[in-house]
Amino acid sequence: MKQLWLYSMRAYLRLGLFFYFKKIEVKYADRIPKNEAILFLGNHQNALLDALLIATKNGRFSYFLTRASVFSKPIVSVILKSLLMLPVYRIRDGWSNLTKNNSVFSKSSKLLSNKHAIVIFPEGSHNLKRTVRPLSKGFTRIIFETLEQYPNTKIHLVPVGLNFQNATQFADSTLINFGNITVIDSDIITEKNKNVLELKSTVFEQLSQLTTHIPSENYATTLKTLEDLNVDFTKPEDVNRCIESDFKTCIKVETVKPNLIQLLSKILLIISLFIPYIIWKKVAQPKITEIEFTSTFRFAIAISLVPIFVLVVMLILSLVFQFQIALLYVIIVIVLALLSVKL
Repeated sequence: MKQLWLYSMRAYLRLGLFFYFKKIEVKYADRIPKNEAILFLGNHQNALLDALLIATKNGRFSYFLTRASVFSKPIVSVILKSLLMLPVYRIRDGWSNLTKNNSVFSKSSKLLSNKHAIVIFPEGSHNLKRTVRPLSKGFTRIIFETLEQYPNTKIHLVPVGLNFQNATQFADSTLINFGNITVIDSDIITEKNKNVLELKSTVFEQLSQLTTHIPSENYATTLKTLEDLNVDFTKPEDVNRCIESDFKTCIKVETVKPNLIQLLSKILLIISLFIPYIIWKKVAQPKITEIEFTSTFRFAIAISLVPIFVLVVMLILSLVFQFQIALLYVIIVIVLALLSVKL
């Protein structure tokens, strides 16, 4: 039953992401081994959507170390844990809660010893800034604890660069960039302090190549120049090369204005889904306190309230008119969604 639930949820989330994103590009997923212990290490910009993109595109059922605050509501906690998410406590969650991490790290070590996959965002928090922030030591702690307790384990480190053209926009485009794999074994246990620093440095450098990395010096000025040039942020190699060349090698992308069909489709789609749209605009969006959660909440409404609303309308149309009319309504909504998102 657990496997059926996970397969079903992955398929449903893939469908939802297909309708949510204009384009999802995945690079080098074929590098990922199917039956080895893996630590996916991603940069973290777009809140829960980062985890969902990795979960649906890496070819493995993965456990996720997730900040504990999102588990605060019992129903949400049950759902998240059923999706293989494990709560991790931070200092802001209270010093007394930090000891709860010991059991989570122990469980992570056990999972790796059994050749499962775990996803960690080593920056420790999300932020829309287009830069790789300093990495925390949490992932190195899991590595060393695993190899100390299970010395025969080989851990495959897979850096993941998540790239968004505009993370708060709908419909956005994204690139999931899987990097070169580093295999770690128990030999690393010697000279622990030195190897911790080397691991953090290695992962940081790889992430800096897999996603757009704007140096902290003159960050605002550099970002504005890139935006004025209308660069494609889903091509991080080109953007990083552009920055390094002092903007001499930048590839400018021509702005494509929405055409009449796309604009009309969006208007008709909003009318067709007016109740979920009003709930998003008037109830959910005003309550968002962290801009990084904008896409997460929008996506949550898209995969929960929208299908429910469509089914209710379909039922009403079936009862009042006939099933063919109800089916036509569903087909129209799907076509409008595709025209609005994919054009």
